[in-house]
Amino acid sequence: MNIIIPMAGRGTRLRPHTLTVPKPLIPVAGKPIIQRLVEDLAKAYTGKINEIAFIVGDFGVEVEQELVQIARQLGAKGKIYHQDKALGVGHAIHCAWESLHGKCMIAFADTLFKADFTFDTQSEAVIWTQKVKDPSSFGVVKLNEQGIITDFVEKPAQFVSDLAIVGIYYFREGEKLRAALHHIITNEIKEKNEFQLTTALEYLRQNGMQFVTGEIEEWLDCGNKEAILYSNERMLEFRRHRNLVAASAVIENSVIIQPCFVGENATVKNSVIGPYVSVGNGSTVDSAVIQNSIIQNKSLIKNAVLSDSMIGNSSRFVGAKEELNIGDFSNFSRR
Repeated sequence: MNIIIPMAGRGTRLRPHTLTVPKPLIPVAGKPIIQRLVEDLAKAYTGKINEIAFIVGDFGVEVEQELVQIARQLGAKGKIYHQDKALGVGHAIHCAWESLHGKCMIAFADTLFKADFTFDTQSEAVIWTQKVKDPSSFGVVKLNEQGIITDFVEKPAQFVSDLAIVGIYYFREGEKLRAALHHIITNEIKEKNEFQLTTALEYLRQNGMQFVTGEIEEWLDCGNKEAILYSNERMLEFRRHRNLVAASAVIENSVIIQPCFVGENATVKNSVIGPYVSVGNGSTVDSAVIQNSIIQNKSLIKNAVLSDSMIGNSSRFVGAKEELNIGDFSNFSRR
């Protein structure tokens, strides 16, 4: 089976963290979002993953090499495709047309999931969904009494369904999806001025393809800072029973309130961290109190009290120690 991952967006809602690193490579609970996604998908499939195709923008050679290495770690061949113009998700997937053959999974790179991805590979097509409160921000599906999808609607202005498409799809024959995408692109069939994947899905449905739905237990968005921090919290909570402190990490005169992740060769001293803190590889936390935060690799945090924070790679934040002499009935606060 091949896995195709469109990830060419610039991640503007997550700046400044995406100015140098694409959003799917931001770490959540110690691993890049994209790595967690492909590992979970690979676990769901009992057969061999042949290729993992990444559709990227102008991210640079180092990022592309990292993506290829992630694929290699799963025993698959990593392939890089480029989307030079932002013409929609349907267009992005079509950029990887060479990989759209045989059994395929399509997965968007900006979300994480808690789900049992086991499914019947003999199904013609499977689309994973979850009920949402506000369907107007999503592509949604309508079902008949047999559980077969009868309609796809992209970001409906009026209520038609609350079953949102979460961004994971399976096709028994990737060639059929490739042909449908080719059809809408060559015929300039657009919605909201873009080539939408849901347009191609509706074309396939009208031509006889049967779609069924898969269930998502929990859907985690990674679109902005607050969502990333919440996803970090949930991923740490899912793994609470594991030891997430690396053997090479140095913990000195500190308290770790679990669940937390502490990476390889990281140092935490004279500090209290947690709950829900991820400290990246090679980073140092010294004389700090930190909760609900992500500190990426090779950074220094010293003399700080942090909450709900994201610190990028190779960054340095050093606060000031204070000596206080405050008498009775004083009222002092620093904002």
